[in-house]
Amino acid sequence: MDRRAFRNGHLWGVEVTELVRLTDITKVYQGGMTGALNGVSMAVEEGEFTAVMGPSGSGKSTLLNLIAGLDQPTTGSVMVGGSDLGKMGEAPLARFRRDSIGFVFQFFHLLPNLTVLENVLIPAQLKGTAGAEARGRDLLEQLRIAEVADRYPANLSGGQQQRVAIARALINQPSLLLADEPTGALDTRSGDQVMELLMQLHASGQTILLVTHDAKLATRHAARVISVMDGRIVDDARLESPERAPSEVIRVRSEEAL
Repeated sequence: MDRRAFRNGHLWGVEVTELVRLTDITKVYQGGMTGALNGVSMAVEEGEFTAVMGPSGSGKSTLLNLIAGLDQPTTGSVMVGGSDLGKMGEAPLARFRRDSIGFVFQFFHLLPNLTVLENVLIPAQLKGTAGAEARGRDLLEQLRIAEVADRYPANLSGGQQQRVAIARALINQPSLLLADEPTGALDTRSGDQVMELLMQLHASGQTILLVTHDAKLATRHAARVISVMDGRIVDDARLESPERAPSEVIRVRSEEAL
């Protein structure tokens, strides 16, 4: 079976439900004449591995920030896990991000004065999670970096640092993992390893929303590719559908760039 399998609203034959819904989203930054997002509506189901693809300035990172509750739309609504983020104050939003969202950035944002394990445990300590150290060590084992638990980030390779960032994102068992160009600062081999790890997480049931400018990376790993251009969704393809092969998505993406 294709590891990306997600068919007819089912993941491996299990009924799934809607996790994210954006409705008529616009985002205009102060002084901006053109919106970063213009009338975007979309939904993401539990268990999906979805890639949001587009060139620099297309609005894809803005979209991710809205879903993470890091920013607010100018108009429209953002629902995640049944909660309307626009109706939350700062304290509830902080709890939402801590408990429900794992965020993996292009640059790792590890604290240099903390060890690997200490970096991983930060979100769990903020939440007051019991047994966090054992889970943290288990995640490092799963990500094949258990041997670096007591090292500092400066002593790690880029690929190792990104794995640490993934472990930190997963420590509170988030319902949604957001990955913003997670391979952008890595060499090809390390990038492939990170994407393989994301595929394994998806296979275990993790919902993943990936932002990338790389059409080949998106179509190789995601079951669904949403293309964004000038703040609008211009294509939404489920790649397991026989009428939308990965090569077709890449062709559409190339035409958008012209």
